Amino acid sequence: MEPTRIVFLGTPDFATPGLQTLADHPAFDVVGVVTQPDRPAGRGQQIQMSAVKKLALDLDLPVFQPKTLRDEAAVEHLRAWQPDLLVVAAFGQILRQPVLDLPPRGCVNVHASLLPRWRGAAPIQHAIRAGDEQTGVTIMLMDAGLDTGPLLTSKAIPIEPRETGATLHDKLAALGAEILPDTLTSYLSGDIVPVPQPEEGVTIARSIQKEAGLIDWSVPAVEIDRHVRAYDPWPGTYTFLDGQRVKILGGFPHPAEASAADPGTLIAHADGLAVQTGDGLFALEMIQPEGKKRMPVDAFLAGHADVIGRQFGPG
Repeated sequence: MEPTRIVFLGTPDFATPGLQTLADHPAFDVVGVVTQPDRPAGRGQQIQMSAVKKLALDLDLPVFQPKTLRDEAAVEHLRAWQPDLLVVAAFGQILRQPVLDLPPRGCVNVHASLLPRWRGAAPIQHAIRAGDEQTGVTIMLMDAGLDTGPLLTSKAIPIEPRETGATLHDKLAALGAEILPDTLTSYLSGDIVPVPQPEEGVTIARSIQKEAGLIDWSVPAVEIDRHVRAYDPWPGTYTFLDGQRVKILGGFPHPAEASAADPGTLIAHADGLAVQTGDGLFALEMIQPEGKKRMPVDAFLAGHADVIGRQFGPG
């Protein structure tokens, strides 16, 4: 039997384990890779290729980088590869009906949540910030909606108490690659029949802007802790001290501890330095003052003993 011809669509690191797995599997022939155009990134704004493009070039796979897949020329480019199936993982563009209709076996998406919970662009961060106890990967057959298509399979994992966006991202990327080959094989053979998503339990994981990292110290310490962990590494969390931005890179909530100070007030603590929140204290562990390198909070205190009693705020 001839291998299934697959065109893979993906862009960031999350998608690379899935591409590697399909490229290594004898039942599949990755005939092309579609990824976002090279873009400026980092402090120097140097033009950089996506993680998926880097891997595709290493694997000697054809790469296509359209600005949009809405153009007929882009659709024809995909059609020329004659795919049996499209596999999508964090591609970054909505697929319109002409693309969805192109492969005879449809388009399959690897999504980092247990659908229908957290449909959308940022399911990993939203799951941590909401305090979910578990998440996982869902593989679904795509339709024209936002992650609304019928389900092929899913696998759950727990969200650990100190989970960050970075650690959960890596776990889910590996999990998606782990379950992808058997799911595709079973779907193509007819052993898996797509099942419509439940109508109950739908939540939307809207895209996150950089400004969302600003900490509101009036909310409970446990919520601030989830905020900091969810947005590590991007977009990061921050506050202001005397008009200077301070990145909050890590800490621990102490919900049973409190002071009479206003939210945002810096307080001496057994852990070194804590912030009064709307409910409990948040002990700082790692910060980065504006214009400085990241540092443990005790190193910061060594040169800034006068911060006790001062207040973090919105700017």
